[in-house]
Amino acid sequence: MKLEIRHVTRYRYASPVTDSVNEIRLSPRTDERQACYQHRLTVEPVVSLLSYEDYFGNRVHSFTANDAHRELVITAHSTVVTRDRKLAPPADMAPVTSWGRVRSPDFVDRYAEYLLASSYVSFFPTVSAYASGIGGEGEGVFGFVREAARRIHGDFEYKPNSTGVGTTAEELIGIGSGVCQDFAHLMIAVCRYRGVPARYVSGYHFVGDLQGRDADFEQASHAWVEVYVPGAGWMGVDPTNDNLIDWRYVKLGHGRDYTDIVPVKGIYRGTGEQELTVTVDVRLAETG
Repeated sequence: MKLEIRHVTRYRYASPVTDSVNEIRLSPRTDERQACYQHRLTVEPVVSLLSYEDYFGNRVHSFTANDAHRELVITAHSTVVTRDRKLAPPADMAPVTSWGRVRSPDFVDRYAEYLLASSYVSFFPTVSAYASGIGGEGEGVFGFVREAARRIHGDFEYKPNSTGVGTTAEELIGIGSGVCQDFAHLMIAVCRYRGVPARYVSGYHFVGDLQGRDADFEQASHAWVEVYVPGAGWMGVDPTNDNLIDWRYVKLGHGRDYTDIVPVKGIYRGTGEQELTVTVDVRLAETG
């Protein structure tokens, strides 16, 4: 399916600021499930953009706005074609085999960075107890992952503004409600605690009406999880909606947690009084 995305980030400052240095991670990836056919970034005030790939293979653009300005606007336009892919592991892999593979020393060494605790993902007693209570190993790694997503979806309420950008997996359990970022971090914590590599994914979720091509502005920007399932590789799972990733999802990038793939981050010289506005529009592209 062909999707068009417009993502606008606007900063307004109470007084002029200078020397604004920024990194942007708003370029959709091209992989076996999606292809980015067009991507355009514009920044006001006008700046020179540098581009590179980070450690995780995410496309990063950086810039510096040295002159005084009271507003910074970053607009990303993208056209992405997505498709569904087979999301089930090989039927002939026994559960004991899949669990044995993720626990082998070579496997643990290879995926260590997606098995360790990180800024948002801890193994404190609260998280450990929650993870221990999810499923057994009779259905294999894939079955465990699906059960984990189902449990998180059912145990916690999706509630905008109930948490902050710095909320950890442990804090979500205490609060009982959160947003997609929180659900993703808890899913990662549960998987890593049980020895399943998991990484945080940022992107977009098309939830608009297929006929009218309208998008839900509040939910179009999204976060989910990719887990490594033996025999299938990295598989996308959305604990917020309890489903596997399909054509409605557009991936921007992945990392150990939110810290690695903040869409826009930077520093500047000047007032601390600022107003941030973000709008996202995801819609089906015109065809014919």
